Amino acid sequence: MTTASTPTAAGGTARVGVQKFGTFLSGMIMPNIPALIAWGIFTAFFITVGWTPNADLATIVGPFIHYLLPLLIAYTGGYMVYDKRGGVVAAIATMGAIAGSDLLIAQFNAQALQEWVDAGNPADKFQALGQIHMFIGAMIMAPLAAYTMKWLDRLWEGKIKAGFEMLVNMFSAGIWGFIMAIIGFYPIAWIVNGIMNILSTAVNWLVDTGLLPLTSIIIEPAKVFFLNNAINHGVLTPLGTQEAAESGKSILFLLEANPGPGVGLLLAFTFFGIGAARASAPGAAVIQFFGGIHEVYFPYALMKPALILALIGGGMTGVTTNMLLGGALRAPAAPGSIIAVLLQTADGSYVAVILSVILSAAVTFVIAAIILRATRKRDIAAEALGDNEFVAAVAATEANKGKSSDALSGLRAGAAAVGADQAPVQADLAADTIATGSSATAKQVRSIVFACDAGMGSSAMGASVLRNKIKKAGFDDVSVTNKAIANLDGSEDLVITQQQLTDRARARTPEAMHVSVDNFMNSPKYDEVVAIVRSQHPAQG
Repeated sequence: MTTASTPTAAGGTARVGVQKFGTFLSGMIMPNIPALIAWGIFTAFFITVGWTPNADLATIVGPFIHYLLPLLIAYTGGYMVYDKRGGVVAAIATMGAIAGSDLLIAQFNAQALQEWVDAGNPADKFQALGQIHMFIGAMIMAPLAAYTMKWLDRLWEGKIKAGFEMLVNMFSAGIWGFIMAIIGFYPIAWIVNGIMNILSTAVNWLVDTGLLPLTSIIIEPAKVFFLNNAINHGVLTPLGTQEAAESGKSILFLLEANPGPGVGLLLAFTFFGIGAARASAPGAAVIQFFGGIHEVYFPYALMKPALILALIGGGMTGVTTNMLLGGALRAPAAPGSIIAVLLQTADGSYVAVILSVILSAAVTFVIAAIILRATRKRDIAAEALGDNEFVAAVAATEANKGKSSDALSGLRAGAAAVGADQAPVQADLAADTIATGSSATAKQVRSIVFACDAGMGSSAMGASVLRNKIKKAGFDDVSVTNKAIANLDGSEDLVITQQQLTDRARARTPEAMHVSVDNFMNSPKYDEVVAIVRSQHPAQG
């Protein structure tokens, strides 16, 4: 649970900012993943190199990726900002960006063809530049159009004569959509085409020079600190979709989705971990590998930051394997489970993809096992010293010293593995009283919400665990649900998040009580939350 407000360090502010940005991008992309999957299925079956080529049905593939998907993303993003009104204006604006990009590409191809022919080359051998699909354009235009529409509506709110509200609302949205479409057609289309050209050139350079595995140095740590959404949905998905539209597959879809490194880390904890981490690792491995919920392994990596090196090693191994053997997916694998990965694997890439998962898991397992074995004695000693009191003492010592040290960091990491979740909720409730200015015990807990970035996956599993405990305790009037942090609306009485996300959740719902946990699946704090509810409902409990 959170404590009284303290100034946030610049690094923490930047991290939260990137998380918010990534969450917004994720909110636009994730609801439309089914559409991407459907497009991948059409591609797999009906294009020329598909399983069952069909020229008629293959005509769906182009408009699907070029028009439908960007417009769906735009509508979703606009809806997030300003409900249906924002969604409609965002879709109109994005249509302008799509048309503007097509015009730029057509002009470029016409000029390039003329130069090709003037050089004495046959026109039928000319390779035209393909369309640029406005995924990034939609992610720019959607919030821009929706926010400005919302701002404009506030200007004349309450100033419209009775009976003219619908007329003004309809025409203002139509006119502003028209203006935003023109903005999308000219500057935004030009900017996005330039961005895509730069990113594509950079990725092609990494592939040509064999340096693509180095992206794991950024991607794997970013995942652990919940910064992966900005990279995945802002860069990899648009570029991968563009590449898949041209060649039928893309290795970029596997850079972040490969479940191998995560399951390798969890298997290392299964065999070489201690305490609660070892006990919960097997179940977490099943959830991560088959369910695709990668968040379940993040706490294990954060217990001992050196383990991020194991994840990087595994990630680089997987990317290298796919580069050498031609492994790629037809469309994004979401969630990132082995089942989703195999379903989206391109024809002829199964051996490479499966081998990349196995080898990345093996490399991560070996490196993590070495790290865990090397620190085992120290971790056992730290476990014997106590739980959160010991962690707090180490943190206080570091604060008093004014800097961190290897010894203190190691002790804190070892203790956190089994003790970080043990702090009494009641003590944290007192801290919430300071932070919110209200009495924690007076606040009746009737709505408990698990919150994470996407509002799915790990938070849904945590909600299921606590919901069963609440139900068994006989408190049918207490609801336990899960939401995305962006959808918290202040109606929640108690919010449960992973530690890295608590600051953001608290900013959304400052009046609620907040519980921070390391692991959604297995936290002793759940029993203490039930105890708090029981104390407030003595007749039922």
